[in-house]
Amino acid sequence: MSSILTNSSAMVALQTLKSINSNLAKTQSEISTGKAVASAKDNSAVWAISKVMEADVNGFTAISDSLSLGESTVAVARQATETVTDLLTQMKGKIVAAQEENVDREKIQTDIAALRNQIASVVGAAQFNGLNMVQGSDDVNILSSLDRASDGSVTASNITVARQDMTTGQGTFGTGASLAANGTASAAAVANTANTAIVSVGNTWANNDVANLTVAGVELAYTFQTGDSVSDVAAYFEGAINGLGLEGISASSSGGDLTISTTRAFEEVAIATAETTAGDGDVLITTLNGTGSLSLTSGDIAERAESIAFSTSAAVNEGDSYKVTIGSASYDYIAGAGESMEDVAKGLKIAVDSAGNADLTTRVVQDSTTGAWSLKVDNNGSSAAFSLSGNADGEASGGLFGLSSIDVTTSAGATAALDNIETFIDNAIDASASFGSAQGRIETQNDFIGKLTDSLKSGIGSLVDADMEAASARLQALQVQQQLGTQALSIANQAPQNILSLFR
Repeated sequence: MSSILTNSSAMVALQTLKSINSNLAKTQSEISTGKAVASAKDNSAVWAISKVMEADVNGFTAISDSLSLGESTVAVARQATETVTDLLTQMKGKIVAAQEENVDREKIQTDIAALRNQIASVVGAAQFNGLNMVQGSDDVNILSSLDRASDGSVTASNITVARQDMTTGQGTFGTGASLAANGTASAAAVANTANTAIVSVGNTWANNDVANLTVAGVELAYTFQTGDSVSDVAAYFEGAINGLGLEGISASSSGGDLTISTTRAFEEVAIATAETTAGDGDVLITTLNGTGSLSLTSGDIAERAESIAFSTSAAVNEGDSYKVTIGSASYDYIAGAGESMEDVAKGLKIAVDSAGNADLTTRVVQDSTTGAWSLKVDNNGSSAAFSLSGNADGEASGGLFGLSSIDVTTSAGATAALDNIETFIDNAIDASASFGSAQGRIETQNDFIGKLTDSLKSGIGSLVDADMEAASARLQALQVQQQLGTQALSIANQAPQNILSLFR
């Protein structure tokens, strides 16, 4: 049936043309924007995922900038600590030269002061964008990642870089919990008296019996003759020992008792006795230590020094403050982050040495059996009270604490400086190694973030980007369909004209 009111063919052709035009418009949009999903109406689920990932990409771009900034900051700090290490090594050469007495120590001290000033200059200038990693003790957090959980929550991750304080500040002594129990003094006072051993010569002997005595590795012998007395033997050994000129070792006798004395600090003196019997007699020699008979044929005279033995089990926390009191003077050291009792002992040694008291000499040793670290102190002056105290919650001493007090113009100062410069060099090397490790980690993370960002961008592209080859082919097909649809609509619109022929 034909109708001039309803043209079904034209309506079908029109709907077809509208569909073609809609698809054509969508394809043209893909080509012009490059995206298959340009808005939420195109595909809401994919669009939502892509927007979340795009936000993450922007976040990771900012993180990459943060890592680059952090890497540069740590690189400056590493370079500074390596320079400080080199300068300290040069300073060690000067200090070694000062051990020789026939040198101009004043000029050497001038060179040391110049190197010390250069170290201070390097430490002060080692900043990047105002952040100096070789001053202070607070850790620095560098934003390193954004971690998205399966529930959609996001947390920030950081790379923590520990500052390495290369300043010479003493720090601030703590007022927190007592730490006095972490160290034990060997005596209540440090005296300047000599340590002694007594060798007693027995009364039973025969002609040509030989008494042997070894002192500090030197062997002495006396051959008994008829008519000799025990006092003759003791007196002979007294003269022989004093005639050796052994540093810090002397002898005196009274009757058959020979007293051997030593003022050597940090060094035991070995005493050994023996006898060779030529006849039926017997030479009796026993060693005493001045506090009672030990019934020994050999032994050592203990070193002259008192010590602070530190705990092998107590932890050392940042800000732990320790004070050694010798007489009326006190010497402080405040531990930094990650330090041990070895560092505390060495820090207190530096504190004592830095005071410039020529009567006091120090040494840090570790017990080979227990592993305990000890600070040993010897005193050539008047007897002085000796004790250790400590409190938590202080402000740490600088890693080069005591450097400003190095003075090689005296023999005692040169000796102390030689011990302490090793501690300074170790601290600088440890700081360089720490910064080097942190810089390597930051570089690795930055490289990973760059690759991760590229992967995310690629993933977003696979979700929302248009396939340009397919879009091009589809565009041409739709253009042909549009032309055909237009032609079909034109033909359908001609149908009512055919009805006129019925009325002619």
